[in-house]
Amino acid sequence: MIRVAVAGYAGRMGSAVVDAVTAADDMVVACGIDPHGEATDFPTYRSIEEAVEAGGFDVVVDFTQPSVVAHNIDVALGAGKDCVVGTTGLSTETLEGLAAKAKDDACLFYAPNFTTGAVLMMQFAKAAAPYFPEAEVIEFHHARKKDAPSGTAVRTAQMIADARGFESSAPGKETEIEGAEGARGALVNGVPVHSVRSMGFVATQEVIFGSMGQTLTIKHDSWDRTSYMPGVLLGIRSVGERSGLIIGLETFMG
Repeated sequence: MIRVAVAGYAGRMGSAVVDAVTAADDMVVACGIDPHGEATDFPTYRSIEEAVEAGGFDVVVDFTQPSVVAHNIDVALGAGKDCVVGTTGLSTETLEGLAAKAKDDACLFYAPNFTTGAVLMMQFAKAAAPYFPEAEVIEFHHARKKDAPSGTAVRTAQMIADARGFESSAPGKETEIEGAEGARGALVNGVPVHSVRSMGFVATQEVIFGSMGQTLTIKHDSWDRTSYMPGVLLGIRSVGERSGLIIGLETFMG
């Protein structure tokens, strides 16, 4: 039985993780970590330090905030606890630095997106990238999302850039009119990325490729947070057999 600590258990994603872990036959919620959480039917702590001191868990699942996730990972890995992280906003360099301090071969697994459809979308974009001179990413999220662009959009742009080996020649920031700077989006590894924040969305992303006389659009929609849970459970089941830093759910999807 895998004993799971859920950091951010009182939040929207954290609550969904608690429900998914509770429903699984091979794992149990050992404790919750959240300074704003209320008493429930499992032990709860206000900080990662309190949870580590109490012990009794094997892996931490973190869906907290960009401002605290690095600290949570640092403490957990320092105690030899595996980490499954869905909180975005961390650079690859930061993740590498945190993983380097892990004890007892602990694993840091970070996924910009836990939905299988989003992972496939990124893989399809990677496959298409060498064949199209232009590519842009548009991502849509709920109004309360703390970071822009999303981790999925950043990861997608990085994968496109790595796969094609050239930069777009499409008009860029030099075409933005005065007072409308940013109209061409943020450049991530040379790929324009545009972020939309509005009520009504959970998570949607489009990758638009263009070449002479044609466009290719790859789109993924997530309408409910339960769509993330199979990927989260896969991460929980897989980290115990790994060590070091692992990025991307595709690593465990085969």
